[in-house]
Amino acid sequence: MALLLDKGVNGARKRAGSALDVTGELCVTFLEGMRRTWDIRTWWGEFIEQCWFIARVTSVPIFLIAIPLGATISLQVGEISRQIGAQSSTGAAVVAAMVQQVAPLAAALLISGAGGSAIASDMGARNIRDELAAMEVMGINPIHRLVTPRLWAASTIGVLLCSLVILSGVAGGFYFNVIQQGVSPGAFFDGAASLLQLSDLLVTLFKAWIFGFIAGAVACYMGMNCDYGPVGVGRAVNKSTVVTSILVFAANYVISALYFVLVPPRF
Repeated sequence: MALLLDKGVNGARKRAGSALDVTGELCVTFLEGMRRTWDIRTWWGEFIEQCWFIARVTSVPIFLIAIPLGATISLQVGEISRQIGAQSSTGAAVVAAMVQQVAPLAAALLISGAGGSAIASDMGARNIRDELAAMEVMGINPIHRLVTPRLWAASTIGVLLCSLVILSGVAGGFYFNVIQQGVSPGAFFDGAASLLQLSDLLVTLFKAWIFGFIAGAVACYMGMNCDYGPVGVGRAVNKSTVVTSILVFAANYVISALYFVLVPPRF
C-alpha cells in the first residue's frame, strides 16, 4: 500500500514538474518572440502574409458563429423578459453579453481552432523537416523570424474578429428580438446604450488582443516542440487548441474580475 502511494506521489510530482517546465518554455517563447518586435523589417512581410491567411480562414466562420449566438441569446433572454414584463430590456442583455464576454472568447477560440491549428501544423512541419535547425545553423533565430510575425498577426486579427462578432451578434439579436418578438428598435438600442459604457468596449478589444497573443504563442510553441513524424504534428495541433482554450478562459476570468472591481458595471 505504501509502495503504491509512493508511486502515485512520485507520478504526480513528475507531472507537476513537466507542466511547470512546459509553462516556463512557453513563456520564454512568447517573451523571446516579443523581444525583437522593434525590428519590423525582418518580419513585416511574414506578418502581412499571416494576417491575410488568418483573416481568410476565419472571416466566414465568424459570421456563421456570431449570428446564431446573438439570436440564441436574444431568444432565451427575450422569452424570460416577456414572462416578467421587461421585454424591452432584451436588447441591453444581448448587446452587453456580446460586447463583454462572447465576442473576445469567440474570436479567440476561432483563431485557435482555424488559424492556430494551421500555425501549429506549419511550425511542426518545419520542425520535422529540420528547417528550424537549419535556420539556427545559418545564424537566423527562428523565433524572431517566424514566431514574432505570427504573434502580432494573431493578436491583430483577433481584435478585428472581435468587432465582427459584436456586429454580427447584435444584428442576429436585433432580427429575432425586433422582427420576431415585436420589440421596437428604439427600445432595443436604448437599453444597450444605458447599460454599456466606453470602457466595456475598450476592455473587450484588449482581451481579444491578449487572447490573440496567447493563441499564437501556444500554436508556435506546440509546433516547434512536437514529436517527429505526422503523428507528432497532429498531436501538437490538438494540444495547441486544448491548451489555448484553457488559457483563454483563465485569462478572461482574471481580466473580467479585475475590470469589474476597478470599474463597477452600470445598472
